[in-house]
Amino acid sequence: MIATLNRLVDHVEEHLTDDLDIAGFARRQGTTEYHLRRMFSALAGFPLSEYIRRRRMTVAAADVLGDDDLLGIGVRHGYGSTEAFARAFRAVHGVAPGDLRRGHGSLRTQPKLRFRLTVEGSTTMDTRIADRPAFRLIGHAARVPLIHEGVNPHIQAHIAALPVEEHARLKELSSAEPAGLLQVSADVDPDYAEGTPLTYLHGVAVGADASVPDDLDAIDVPAGTWAVFRSTGDYPAALQQTWAATAADWFPSNPWRLRPGPSIVAVLDRSPDFATATCELWLPVERA
Repeated sequence: MIATLNRLVDHVEEHLTDDLDIAGFARRQGTTEYHLRRMFSALAGFPLSEYIRRRRMTVAAADVLGDDDLLGIGVRHGYGSTEAFARAFRAVHGVAPGDLRRGHGSLRTQPKLRFRLTVEGSTTMDTRIADRPAFRLIGHAARVPLIHEGVNPHIQAHIAALPVEEHARLKELSSAEPAGLLQVSADVDPDYAEGTPLTYLHGVAVGADASVPDDLDAIDVPAGTWAVFRSTGDYPAALQQTWAATAADWFPSNPWRLRPGPSIVAVLDRSPDFATATCELWLPVERA
């Protein structure tokens, strides 16, 4: 995967002014666009789409400082109008192209990335592979923004709004693995960009043919393979560190890749104040 990401960076560099076909590139590399974008975002710390935009605007800055008209520069770098190009340019550099030409503002350069895998072997990841038949996730869903670190206040508020007896009711409905109350993230942006919307469901797993009470939301999950990672420690920090380690350590050294589907967190044990917890992170995978 590290080599594939570096080839992707080279591909982006060679086609900065073209309409990039990331899906086609992924197929030629024997992987999927979904997995490629998720791994890029996890390891680079920002989405592939943002990297492409930063690199395009870094290269475009040299043209802006030249004598060509701004519309021609914008079209050359993939924008259909001066306004669209100016918005993208300002988002990266903090200054409009015209203002930069007049000597105002400074440039923010995005260097070409290079991925490297550092193998330390000091941490063993507690992982198992589970083949699961189709099942259904039922519970209370809400659209919330993606937050990578710390407690997500939108999810926290969603859960807090549920009556105490509703948690007990959901537990009684649980009839399939993963067992118990679950934290489900679905419809996540493939770039995994901070702040993008996702569907969060607080609920349980039931059989694929189980009926759904009228007041509950449902997500149907097809049969497939899951990588299950266990984490223990400060909550949610230990869980988020495990999530990051799947991209940095586990996927690059194992013959699996992410496939589209919800990610699921099962809380196996926790302290009374939820400061610490033992969790299982379920990620949908397929053979690479």
